[in-house]
Amino acid sequence: MFTTSPTITIIGFGAFGRLAARYLAPHADVSVLDPSPAARDMAEAEGLRVLSGPDAVTADVVILAVPVPALGACLATLAPHLRAGQLVVDVCSVKEEPVRLMRNLLHAEVEILATHPMFGPQSARDGLAGRQIVVCPVRGDRWRRVTAFLKHRLGLDVVIATPEDHDRQAAMTQGLTHLLARAFAALGEPPRIRTRSYALMAEALAMVAEDAPEVYEAVTRGNRHMQPLCRALSVSLSELGGDTVPGA
Repeated sequence: MFTTSPTITIIGFGAFGRLAARYLAPHADVSVLDPSPAARDMAEAEGLRVLSGPDAVTADVVILAVPVPALGACLATLAPHLRAGQLVVDVCSVKEEPVRLMRNLLHAEVEILATHPMFGPQSARDGLAGRQIVVCPVRGDRWRRVTAFLKHRLGLDVVIATPEDHDRQAAMTQGLTHLLARAFAALGEPPRIRTRSYALMAEALAMVAEDAPEVYEAVTRGNRHMQPLCRALSVSLSELGGDTVPGA
């Protein structure tokens, strides 16, 4: 990707951090930084080097696998220790706000790449080939080599977009999916009498049902494009069901 054996530090060894380490370790020297003793123990058990603090983050690439609400504090702590030429990559589910934070908090000599893997531990349990990842170049040109690595070494389907375009499209493809999953769950037990189309839809919604609460918050409330989309959906449902809804 960058050298014969690039170095990568993953900050945050939660569910996605572990997934990233699993697929990156065969291609790079991967280290981990996480304040949680349980996460550090897990990383060591997987044979990964655990860093003592942000001053030890000297890797070529730094992947921020932290929730959106924690990103600002993470960047503020990390920024003084980064050197010119390092590449910082986030994997947040929204892109406009993380990009704003990275631009404002990281000095100009640090390269920035915003990404959103459109998969997680559950959907990628059978491998990464063909899974989609969105890449939003922000600062520097090393994103081109990252894109080549993602395409040709990991087999990912790479989509290049601006942060705004990502958030606008993801509002429908991800935010709305999470919202519908919560709405369907609120309707109670699923019916035994079901069509194949319903079963497929229920299966799709179940894929996000166990996502962390911070993911739901990010893709529904942290995406500014969700509110107008929800209004449009509400109007559409009202118009389509107007003749069949009692009392309409």
